[in-house]
Amino acid sequence: MDADVIVVGAGLAGLVAVHELTAAGKKVVLVDQENAANLGGQAFWSFGGLFLVGTPEQRRLGVKDSFELAWSDWTGSAGFDRLDDEDAWAVAWARAYVEFAAGEKRSWLAGHGVTFLPTVGWAERGGLRAGGHGNSVPRFHIAWGTGTGVVEPFARSAHRAAAAGLLRFHHRHRVDELVVTGGAVTGVRGTVLADDDSPRGVASNRDAVGAFELSAQAVIVTTGGIGADHDLVRRHWPERLGRPPAHMVTGVPAYVDGRMLGIAEDAGARLVNRDRMWHYTEGLHNWDPIWPGHGIRILPGPSPLWFDALGRRLPEPCLPGYDTLGTLKHLRTTPDLAGYDHSWFILNQRIIAKEFALSGSEQNPDITAKDRRAFLRSRVLGKGAPAPVEAFKRNGADFVVAATLEELVARMNGLTDEPLLDAAAVRAQIEARDLQVAHPYGKDVQVQGIHNARRYVGDRLGRAVPPHRILDPAAGPLIGVKLHVLTRKTLGGIQTDLDSRALDRDGRPVPGLYAAGEVAGFGGGGVHGYNALEGTFLGGCLLSGRAAGRAAARQTA
Repeated sequence: MDADVIVVGAGLAGLVAVHELTAAGKKVVLVDQENAANLGGQAFWSFGGLFLVGTPEQRRLGVKDSFELAWSDWTGSAGFDRLDDEDAWAVAWARAYVEFAAGEKRSWLAGHGVTFLPTVGWAERGGLRAGGHGNSVPRFHIAWGTGTGVVEPFARSAHRAAAAGLLRFHHRHRVDELVVTGGAVTGVRGTVLADDDSPRGVASNRDAVGAFELSAQAVIVTTGGIGADHDLVRRHWPERLGRPPAHMVTGVPAYVDGRMLGIAEDAGARLVNRDRMWHYTEGLHNWDPIWPGHGIRILPGPSPLWFDALGRRLPEPCLPGYDTLGTLKHLRTTPDLAGYDHSWFILNQRIIAKEFALSGSEQNPDITAKDRRAFLRSRVLGKGAPAPVEAFKRNGADFVVAATLEELVARMNGLTDEPLLDAAAVRAQIEARDLQVAHPYGKDVQVQGIHNARRYVGDRLGRAVPPHRILDPAAGPLIGVKLHVLTRKTLGGIQTDLDSRALDRDGRPVPGLYAAGEVAGFGGGGVHGYNALEGTFLGGCLLSGRAAGRAAARQTA
């Protein structure tokens, strides 16, 4: 055989599996269709947020968290309703994940040199009911180094293993088939692609120059989801989310093509929960794109006003940072909105300076470089927005800036095929909201949310401006931002047991086949159920990749 174990996919889950295998002395082949520059996959580009429970960072900020609260939030968000079938293992994975997040996850990462910002973000605040979707408390821990920093120790481990003769890289090798012998997966077969020295993330060629076949005692599939293939996204778009958008921006590189899902199914693996997916409604066209259709997500604070394509404020819980899929559902199922693929933020300079962040390692150079002085200058002591945010405001096709609301609405109308916004109607809604900020109480739920956010010191210092009038000239100029659906994550996939063994249609392990990361729904074929709590995607790659590597190491001679 060519190795003890073949790992297909050089993203975070694959690298973690390789680390566990080589630490156990196993010989591994790592196969990936991209070049060496793309080691780390999607995770390299991420913001590096990790869902953690009961941490020192939380306690220093006065946040009281517990496994019980986190598990209540997870189950209320997941809404598992296929317990005897597609969710049977997903629930077990969810429990294991929350135990991991409340237990050894932080110390295990610290052992690999991963540390965190002192502030903790309060992402996905939810649907405004205690038992429903959302995080009750801040849990979004950002790694120093962003996603790049999370990938780094496992990439280093891979290179050390290669130098020691335990790992061989097979870049530019595209797997087209899992080899099945006597009912067991015993290898991979596929196409050698032409060399391509494109930079990380740039779409590479698919020119075939040869064929290959590799054999091993086990194969671990860690190849991600379908986010870059909009046709596949639309094919599996669930009816509950209404009409799929005709236009979307892409939040993942072009190689996130979902090919291995069908290939694993052909080898006997069962695919479950394919109608569950996670896409954002705050996407922007990247003014400096890396991959085709490159989109960037705004991570908003609580203050921007959110309007639909026809100029109406979105209803609760469709508020910035609260309920991602609830907002997507509203925009795609409201009858007079389903024909439009955009919505709007209206805010001012005071808000954008403190409350806007952009997802992605390249959009946060201070954190990615672990430059604490730059972080303090930009995020804490600085009076303006971070430089990447200002660059989008200045260069982005989705931003308009104006001194008056009437001028702003006219420019917003200039970004659509027809003028859909009425300045007087928009003004009436903003003025009604502005009347609510004179006191620390009131009936506007978004203003209530701002006051709630500012009771948390992390938001008060870095993410939430004091309530003020949007139309206050001293807070200007006014800013309009056109928002698009941004594709991101596949929440379903290959069903696996707690050892990351791929299961067949009868619920039995497919001999020799394992799956981890997004291709396995981050564990069990859908650890999130219907909703994610944010910071859970990287963590799902870590936990399931670790489980796959350890289990495969035990099962190979």
